[in-house]
Amino acid sequence: MLNWILLIPIVLLAAASIQDLRTREVSDGFSVAIATSAVVCIAFGWWPLSWAGCGLGGLIGIILGVMLFTFGRFGGADAKLTAALGLWFGPLMLPLVMVWVALAGAVLAGIAYARGKKELAYVPAILAGVILHATMPNLWISLTP
Repeated sequence: MLNWILLIPIVLLAAASIQDLRTREVSDGFSVAIATSAVVCIAFGWWPLSWAGCGLGGLIGIILGVMLFTFGRFGGADAKLTAALGLWFGPLMLPLVMVWVALAGAVLAGIAYARGKKELAYVPAILAGVILHATMPNLWISLTP
C-alpha cells in the first residue's frame, strides 16, 4: 500500500524524468528538493525515519551513487538523486529501492538495445524503482524463507 507522503519524491522524480528524457540533463534542483523534502517530512514527523537513519541512508546513497558514477554506470544526476533518496529511505530500505531501480534499468536497457541505442536516460528507472518500492514495500521480505 502506498504511503501517500511518498508522492513528494515520486512527483519530483517524474519531473526530473521528463527533463532527462528531453534534454539528457537533470537540474540539481531536483536532488535538492528531494533531499530537503525528506528532512522536512522527518522534522515534522510525517515520515517514520530517525535522524540517524536519514543521515546514514544519505551517506550510503552518496557512496553508492559515487561508486556507480565512477564506474560509468550512472550520470552525475543519477548519483545525486540516489544520495537524496537515501535521506528518504534510510540504510535499510535504500538497498531494496535500488534493487527495483536496477530491475527497471535492465528493462529500459533492453528496450534501448532493441532500438539500437547505446545510452539511455536513467532517471525514469529510478522513478520506476521508487514507485515499485512504494507500492510493494514488503515484497522482498515476503519472498524470503
